[in-house]
Amino acid sequence: MTTTAEVAAERERHGYLLVHFVEDQVGHAEKIHLSLSVGDDPLRWTRLNGGRPVLESTAGTGGVRDPHVVRGPDGFHIVATDLRVWRPEGPDWWAYRHRGSRDLVVWDSPDLLTWSEPRLVTVAPPSAGMAWAPEAIYDPVAGEYLVHFSAGLAASGDPDDPDPEQRGTGPSRIMITRTRDFVTFTPAETYLELPGGVIDMTLHVTPVGVHRFAKQDDAAPDTWQVFHQRGDALFAEDVTTLARNIGDDVAPQVEGPLVFQENGAQRWYLWVDQYSRLPQGYHAYVTTDLDSGRWDPVELQLPEATKHGAVIGLFRDEHEALVRHWPG
Repeated sequence: MTTTAEVAAERERHGYLLVHFVEDQVGHAEKIHLSLSVGDDPLRWTRLNGGRPVLESTAGTGGVRDPHVVRGPDGFHIVATDLRVWRPEGPDWWAYRHRGSRDLVVWDSPDLLTWSEPRLVTVAPPSAGMAWAPEAIYDPVAGEYLVHFSAGLAASGDPDDPDPEQRGTGPSRIMITRTRDFVTFTPAETYLELPGGVIDMTLHVTPVGVHRFAKQDDAAPDTWQVFHQRGDALFAEDVTTLARNIGDDVAPQVEGPLVFQENGAQRWYLWVDQYSRLPQGYHAYVTTDLDSGRWDPVELQLPEATKHGAVIGLFRDEHEALVRHWPG
């Protein structure tokens, strides 16, 4: 009898899926878009569904940004920031940052083709001003997902203090929570703090260590901007900073790093999202030595205004099913 593990091992890895949103200066595009690699090429991409979004949230703020997709034993989950920036009168970043949504928007799918209705889940503590750029990784040992996001807490530092004096929240930090079902979450705890604030963390776990990438605030003294660190474990206290100011050759302001390994190769790609000029969107770097901290620029063929998201590797049958279901 063939086991489930043996069937999975026989499936051919082929192609990649990018879950993202689109920045639009004149209309509301803060919805979930899917882009698919051209064949197994991690540097050539096309938007599915004729470039139209495939998912939309009408709950909460009515917009979603910075989505992330994770594969687990129960299927796939998308988590996204509950935030609508676009509006005819212009954005109010102070309000978004200090009085924004403490919720995430979640979708579930068994196959990347059919998705549940969106639901809001509250993950940030009462004193938080926002819950931005969520990501999830599955822990097979514990049988649960770790979900992390960026949040600033009230000046008192008490997670249960909802900032009664209306002073605004403090510098953004990375907070982490756990869930088994993306419905019930443990109380969020601080995972990473840096002077001036830190946002947009993404994790890449290997058999011998954990690599984390994040963005230190632009205004922080001697800011690292987008940086790369390595530790022996997720909660290791001793971490090594391998690279700083990644992307400063592209633009003075970049954020939203994502990282993934090429199918069947010792090669990794790091994308950073530049937002200081139009058109905004991703630029790519590559390395063949993840521990070196050296990232070399590489040409990326991706539609402009493709914003902050996540890439997962696919199996051939999944890639072909996505093409059939949502043609480009």
